[in-house]
Amino acid sequence: MSPVHPLDEDATARAVIDENGILVRWSEGARRLLGYAPAEVEGRPAALLLADPDEAAAPPSAARRWSGTLALRRRDGGVLSVWLLAHHRRPEHGGPGDWLVVTPLKGRRRRPPEDPLTIAVLAQSPCATAVYDEQLRLYGINDAMAAVVGLPEERIRGLRLSEIGGKPESEELEQHLYEVLVAGHGREVETYMRTGGEDHAHAWLARIAPLTDGEGRVHGVCLAAHDFTQQYRARERLQLVNEASVRIGSTLDVTRTAQELADVCVPALADFVSVDLIDPPGQGGEPHPELPAAPFALRRAAHQSVLPGAPEAVVKPGDVDVYPASSPQADSLLAGRTIVAPDGATTLAEWLSWDPVRGERIAEFGIHTTMSVPIQARGTTLGVAVLTRYRRPEPFTPDDVLLAEEVTARAAVCIDNARRFSRERQTALALQRSLLPQSLPRTAAVDAASRYLPAARAGVGGDWFDVIPLSGMRVAMVVGDVVGHGIQASATMGRLRTAVRTLADIDLAPDELLTHLDDLVVRLSSEAGSEETTGEVGATCLYAVYDPVSRHCTIARAGHPPPLLLPPSGPPRQIDVPAGPPLGLGGLPFECTEIDLAEGSVLALYTDGLIESRERDIDTSHQLLLRALAQSPESLEETCHAILQTLLPVGGASDDVALLLARTRGLAPSQVATWDIPADPALVAPIRKQVVDQLISWDLTEATFTAELVVSELVTNAIRYGEQPIRLRLIHDATTLICEVSDTSHTAPHLRRAKIFDEGGRGLLLVAQLTQRWGSRHTPDGKTIWAELTLLGE
Repeated sequence: MSPVHPLDEDATARAVIDENGILVRWSEGARRLLGYAPAEVEGRPAALLLADPDEAAAPPSAARRWSGTLALRRRDGGVLSVWLLAHHRRPEHGGPGDWLVVTPLKGRRRRPPEDPLTIAVLAQSPCATAVYDEQLRLYGINDAMAAVVGLPEERIRGLRLSEIGGKPESEELEQHLYEVLVAGHGREVETYMRTGGEDHAHAWLARIAPLTDGEGRVHGVCLAAHDFTQQYRARERLQLVNEASVRIGSTLDVTRTAQELADVCVPALADFVSVDLIDPPGQGGEPHPELPAAPFALRRAAHQSVLPGAPEAVVKPGDVDVYPASSPQADSLLAGRTIVAPDGATTLAEWLSWDPVRGERIAEFGIHTTMSVPIQARGTTLGVAVLTRYRRPEPFTPDDVLLAEEVTARAAVCIDNARRFSRERQTALALQRSLLPQSLPRTAAVDAASRYLPAARAGVGGDWFDVIPLSGMRVAMVVGDVVGHGIQASATMGRLRTAVRTLADIDLAPDELLTHLDDLVVRLSSEAGSEETTGEVGATCLYAVYDPVSRHCTIARAGHPPPLLLPPSGPPRQIDVPAGPPLGLGGLPFECTEIDLAEGSVLALYTDGLIESRERDIDTSHQLLLRALAQSPESLEETCHAILQTLLPVGGASDDVALLLARTRGLAPSQVATWDIPADPALVAPIRKQVVDQLISWDLTEATFTAELVVSELVTNAIRYGEQPIRLRLIHDATTLICEVSDTSHTAPHLRRAKIFDEGGRGLLLVAQLTQRWGSRHTPDGKTIWAELTLLGE
């Protein structure tokens, strides 16, 4: 047991009791309390000192501390009620323990209000403390808080916190004070701000507690501020390292990885960061393990700044600049270690005199500190990262150097990997970018959002999606999946996607389109060199066509997961679509499902990578998908994000994932006009007049001349070459006017070159010249000729 300071004997009664309840030590303070000398009690049971022997029960063996009031017998026979505090102590190296029992002899009386220590508690406490009354007016502060605020108490007493601070952070903190005052519960608030008494911003932990009277009524609040800048910056450093591990190396691209390094460091570590790399010898060659002599020719791979456009930069990304031996870049490359220049104007004077443009930039922005970190991986130097500060007044610290080196080391490995595999990576990514849609078209039928995520480890795969505008304001939505991964799967996916767009352009029904696509996959299997004609190439596909005029949707699928439907009101559900065989089996039929969709319905089309997981079965994933779709926000982009967050693991999916969401629109009946056309060509003129009147009523007068000509040509051709009944339909939205003429003939028109003296043959040529696009589609009852006009001024 550690020795007791002599002063403690006068202030505390102490006793030590062993595990068997025997008193082994009795202090002078204990003698003064009960009157027994040490020789009279040491070695005897402690229970003999109890006025009531029934209270002799020991605390639980597992307890480490006990406190309570016991009636003790004094030496003179009297009884004294004493509050005791007992600590159970165990030796460090094993063996029996004991109990240390103490009680204070002084300080049990209430201190008077004018006690000097009580008065000094608030004023001289090292913790910055402020007290606010019921109106949140400053009641008082201690010396530490006065130093933080930078104003004496007598000047600011009676002001609110927002009036003292005058910053948005002050107003936010005052709101927390108010909530504590109203609720009566304390809270902790973290903020990063510069107070009136500080030159630099600090991280503050504000502990706010209600001040109550004996009846629990709140009369004010106490604010205690703790400067935890060091812990805050340590946490920032950990976050930066974690962010670097996540953000750097997201692709096998040298430039992108360098940019990620710069992005991670700004503004967390520096105000401006440049990344310059040594060009490998020859296209795709490996860098030399030994550096050439200075000066160094380095290519700017990336830079980042706290200012838009990086005005500090002297070199543009992609350009090569020469750095002499006096530059920080050359210094760190030659030394092979990080070099910090604490004063750019003096330590870099030789270099800046050689490069006056940089000298002007340093003077203009007030750059005061630079740190050069060589980028090294696997024993080879790849380049250098230079971090500078001018907005942040403090120089780089040793912790900053370690952090910069760790982040740069992570980037160096990624850059080295990217250089080693750049040829394969560029081929794969270029193919992927060329085969998937870069953006979805804006249509009058649906609002759409999509996501594509390659497999976490398998790389580029064969999943794809598409949104294809069709005639008559309709739209086709397709999601497909080619079996396998790699370049071959991506190439096959591209061929299938192109085929789908081509087949959609001739307005095939979904089941017919899948039949033609199945034939293509069979041919691709044969071209792959297999002895059999099937099975070498496998794929699944779902194809849907939605008409905003009729709000009718037709869907067919080939071995693909069925779509989900979220109606405007009601829970989401699966649409029952006949599964159909996967593409490539050949000769098996596909079936369509037709449903009516209310405006605002959301269709969810996806590939099996979204719901297949090693952690759970497909039924569970399907329920999670329905739940995520049901709780989705209004934004389809946010819905896509929520679905992926719900179903995909943190490390990424084991298979490619394609997701397409489409919210249906509907065209109002007022946006559609239909006429039955008589077989008499002489009645075309009245039809034109009705069309003009309709366009005027739609406030589309700028399109009347062109529309009148187009309608005249299409209706005349239908009367001459088509079969009754003939129908004319006009459809419009904000940007497009569509003219459609339908008849029961299955003969499709085509453009031909009319000779000089021919009386006809120029109608469709005129339509093609006057419209944005035109075409024909087959219907169950015949065909429809359509033409689209772009509305000007929209």
